[in-house]
Amino acid sequence: MSQTAQMLQPDPRRWKALWFISLAQLMVVLDATIVNIALPSAQHDLGISDANKQWVITAYALAFGGLLLFGGRVADLWGRKRTFVLGLGGFALASALGGAAANQAMLLGARAAQGVFGALLAPAALSLLAVTFTDAKERAKAFGVFGAIAGGGGAVGLLLGGVLTEYLNWRWTFFANIPFAVIAALGSYFVIREPEGGRNRSPLDIPGVVLSTLGLVSLVYGFTRAETSGWSAASTVGLFVASAVLLVAFAVVESKVKAPLLPLRVVTERNRGGTYLSLGLAIIGLFGVFLFLTYYLQVVQGYSAIKTGFAFLPMVTAFVVGSTQIGTRLVTRVPARWLMAPGFGLAAVAMLLLTRLQVGSSYPAVILPGLVLLGIGMGTAFMPAMSLATHGVQPRDAGVASAMVNTSQQVGGAIGTALLNTIAASATTGYLAGHAAGKGGQKLLQAQGLVHGYTHAIWWAVAIEAIAALIALTLVNAGRPDTTVVASSKDGAEDEVMIPVVAH
Repeated sequence: MSQTAQMLQPDPRRWKALWFISLAQLMVVLDATIVNIALPSAQHDLGISDANKQWVITAYALAFGGLLLFGGRVADLWGRKRTFVLGLGGFALASALGGAAANQAMLLGARAAQGVFGALLAPAALSLLAVTFTDAKERAKAFGVFGAIAGGGGAVGLLLGGVLTEYLNWRWTFFANIPFAVIAALGSYFVIREPEGGRNRSPLDIPGVVLSTLGLVSLVYGFTRAETSGWSAASTVGLFVASAVLLVAFAVVESKVKAPLLPLRVVTERNRGGTYLSLGLAIIGLFGVFLFLTYYLQVVQGYSAIKTGFAFLPMVTAFVVGSTQIGTRLVTRVPARWLMAPGFGLAAVAMLLLTRLQVGSSYPAVILPGLVLLGIGMGTAFMPAMSLATHGVQPRDAGVASAMVNTSQQVGGAIGTALLNTIAASATTGYLAGHAAGKGGQKLLQAQGLVHGYTHAIWWAVAIEAIAALIALTLVNAGRPDTTVVASSKDGAEDEVMIPVVAH
């Protein structure tokens, strides 16, 4: 049997591999929200100042977001399985360090280390799926499961974080990662069989690594500074200018070097470029609304952390249904844009319903319908988006293509949290300045001001989701996935087989 024919043989253990890869993805997604619930307790125990508490979140976001492209390239160079297992092991050790933290420096160091190993782990996981599942229908099912976990895991993190913090202590929000990582690493080591011939053994593009890392770190940190210092602060403006210069320089370098960190063919292809852009915008709106509803339920409605987590479960369920039942079943029958655009559009409608929030709004009448529609819409759109983002790439580019998916989500999340939170805070300040306390007193006025700020920002989220839907409709022109396997000699003889392309 020829090497090409051997590469086309499906891995008999691929479905077991899917569950270990998805378990690792769940751990990474959980970690993005589970620590948020535990932060007040950790701050109190370790004596972290209010000025420094944001670094518990920011240290992770900067390391993760800044190193994703590098992590994707490492996966292509070293091998996805090896990088995946290394990322899991490192993440487990960093989590153990965070749980055992005796002071602020240990905790911040652990969070940064989690971000570094997460940047290795996340693109390796997605690219493993891309090169393991090559049949269109099987690929749809695999990405349906993976997409459901990627999108719904954050809400599960709120619930798990509340349970662990309330019934054990905040340290268990870190220790909980260890069994996830150990099981996923052992299972992956013995079960996953990475296809041969898909590595990119070109020399590492050091200038590209430096420019992309510094550019992305400046961008993510710029939005973090905007949230705390304001958009017009010199530090905020300086970070955005530095980010723009660095990323433009990165694009120029990538167009010139022989073995680029991010081959421009990965992002300039119309379908993938449209997918990265629309997905990043959709995440901006999703993260913003996620944040506001969490604050609304806990601060305005007085929900406990556990009750807040349960309040989000219908959205998680709807997300799973949208991803595994709608997206998976239709992705091989209709063009991807006819799932992505309506999905993002439905998310915009869901957010439109949430603009009706008032201080005493009913959860079943106002919040629940919005959450269910949001889950269905985003779940339906996520599945084809994550699959399409790695369609048609050569195996040697699968890591960086997967890293771009994660980068669009990470940057989108940072922008969504900072941008919409700043808009909400400004609207709340304006409302309080223009209204006097009525019969309910100052406390009621404060609650009304908060809700006004939330709904004002959610209107922006509605517009952002609508733009994401429009971009998906106009830029993503892929038809139904085709199972044809195409040989390619244009970019090097080392990589003879491409991941299934998309028919037009």
